[in-house]
Amino acid sequence: MTLYRKRLAFLALPLAALALTAAPAEAQKTVYVVPHADLRILDPLQAAATITTMHASNIYDQLFAWDVNLQSKPQMISDYKVSDDKLTYTMTLRPGLKFHDGSTVTSKDAVASVKRWMVRDGVGRRLAGVLASIDIVDDKTFVFKLKQPYSWVEYSLGNHAGNYPAIMREKEALIDPMTAVGADAQIGSGPYKFARDQWKPGDEVVYVKNADYVPRAEAPDGMAGGRQAKVDRLIFKIIPDPQTAASALLKGEVDFIDSPAADVLPQLEKSNQVTVSKLAPVGGFGAIRANALHPPFNNAKARQALALVAPQSDYMITAVGTKNWNECFSFFVCKSVYGSEAGSEGFRKPDPARAKKLFEEAGYKGERIVITSTREIAAIGAQAEVLAAALNAIGVKAEVEWADWGTTLTRFLTNKAPVGQPGHWNIFTTTNSWSTWHNPLTNIGVVLNAEGSWAGWPTDDEGEKLRVAFIEATDQKTRMELLEKLQRRMYEVMPYVVTGQFDQQYAWRNNIKGVLPTSKLVLWNISKE
Repeated sequence: MTLYRKRLAFLALPLAALALTAAPAEAQKTVYVVPHADLRILDPLQAAATITTMHASNIYDQLFAWDVNLQSKPQMISDYKVSDDKLTYTMTLRPGLKFHDGSTVTSKDAVASVKRWMVRDGVGRRLAGVLASIDIVDDKTFVFKLKQPYSWVEYSLGNHAGNYPAIMREKEALIDPMTAVGADAQIGSGPYKFARDQWKPGDEVVYVKNADYVPRAEAPDGMAGGRQAKVDRLIFKIIPDPQTAASALLKGEVDFIDSPAADVLPQLEKSNQVTVSKLAPVGGFGAIRANALHPPFNNAKARQALALVAPQSDYMITAVGTKNWNECFSFFVCKSVYGSEAGSEGFRKPDPARAKKLFEEAGYKGERIVITSTREIAAIGAQAEVLAAALNAIGVKAEVEWADWGTTLTRFLTNKAPVGQPGHWNIFTTTNSWSTWHNPLTNIGVVLNAEGSWAGWPTDDEGEKLRVAFIEATDQKTRMELLEKLQRRMYEVMPYVVTGQFDQQYAWRNNIKGVLPTSKLVLWNISKE
């Protein structure tokens, strides 16, 4: 029995216990979606988790948005002007924007929301660093004034790679960015409303159509264009067991599965009532992230060792199956514009003996290594199992501590406890989208300064200087030259280990129409026939 099968057996639940059957009267107006994880963190500034971004994009709008090719387009903005010296951006909100409580979206809401977002998001902090001020002209118009020309203004405001730049009411936007906006205040201006009174954590998350929403006139395109709510309700149905979810889809008890597990794809692909397909034009990838604050991974040699203990094929086949994946040794996603594999020459093949030696040189003396992970997201848990087995095979005492995704996420994002203290962890495994990791500006894994470094918290002055130089470059030729140097430096620092690249698959009933190609799943524009 494979590790993956063992996990399914461990999680198996009887379908009847989930009571999935919907009333026929609501079937044509309600779409049931099985998300990849339970929604635990609602405020998009508290986590860059994909499930939180999915929630936020249902209910909140944003000033700009990325199309399917990650080009930024106006979203809540009707038009904007850039001064000849590239230092002044004058923006006007489009008409018809209303919050779910009926109040009109104003410049005060937009400016307060952007300021709150810039405190928490890495891309936002970089934008804040070049801002002289954001000035309100009137209820619909505001002005960004820069200290210096910056090529990424529109791109940053359209970001959905990190913390979603949600436009909130001013009253919520003025809440301390380190404090979460509560469930009762999840009030946006997007195409769907969060039905707080119907939310059942661990079971259902309900969204209802925002009848007052006025979509853009353009056709939907990735996150950009017209966000059209075409059904009355969206319901996230939380089904942790992959086989139970697949059975529910085949029986028509749910309509859509976000990221079905590899083991259930063959039976879904055989059905003539189900579509199985990727959505993103470029695949995402798996990653291993070590805690660089504490031994042994405060030494780069131990982090390098993680790249040598197992081949990418072991991770990918266990996580996503025998197809829909490829090897990749780029920190910035292969098949993307910045997908260089420079510097990877010494890490493309497993070398357990060398890995063991690197651990010894890093000062490892047999301490217990804690991998924090979840079975709730199949691909993440599968990678953790492969890594633990590979580490134990070379004498590194690794053990996976399992929890639900929300608990695991909170643990590795916030707990910096040293060895022996409650909540201490050494490693987590994850998966990430093309949109998040393709660019040194948005790739939170290569931020290497003490203030902005993501969970794991590695720092490196040389790497950070190269990353900042890339961001500040004004021409693509210079960026590409800096990208090559940065990519090589990353293999010296090893802020994370790429475990392979894969095309995430999705599955839906054939009567679901309008599913958009995007790097992260969006649920506007879909209809149910």
